[in-house]
Amino acid sequence: MTQIKTDTLDKSVTDSKATTKRSPRLNTNSKLYKTIIKAIEDKKGEKIVTLDLRKIEEAVADYFIICEAQSNTQISAIAANVEKEVHENCSEKAYHTQYGAHWTLLDYVNIVVHVFDRDQRKFYDIEGLWADAVHAEIG
Repeated sequence: MTQIKTDTLDKSVTDSKATTKRSPRLNTNSKLYKTIIKAIEDKKGEKIVTLDLRKIEEAVADYFIICEAQSNTQISAIAANVEKEVHENCSEKAYHTQYGAHWTLLDYVNIVVHVFDRDQRKFYDIEGLWADAVHAEIG
């Protein structure tokens, strides 16, 4: 009897996963995407690259937006400006933020922003790790 209940439970969990709808996907015309790019550009973020992850099943977001800065002060300024502009223009706050002197991450669920110094960007090589994503250079 227990085995039957377990099988039934497993089937119902599988069925519910199959019918769960995904959240709507973003695109490059979304207000959030454009606001983040502009906020980075306003603080002179360099080598801005977007990774379109929408066709990668295992991806944790629709996009990664990656840029680099020349100092930890500029990293902080870019991250603070992204937070400010997104909050003012999109009424959103980051789901998770991880500040660091050499790498700051802002997670807006569908878009994850990475602000690196040059050496850490090369070391972590996110673009290489997600090589199957569509890469686009901004600016």
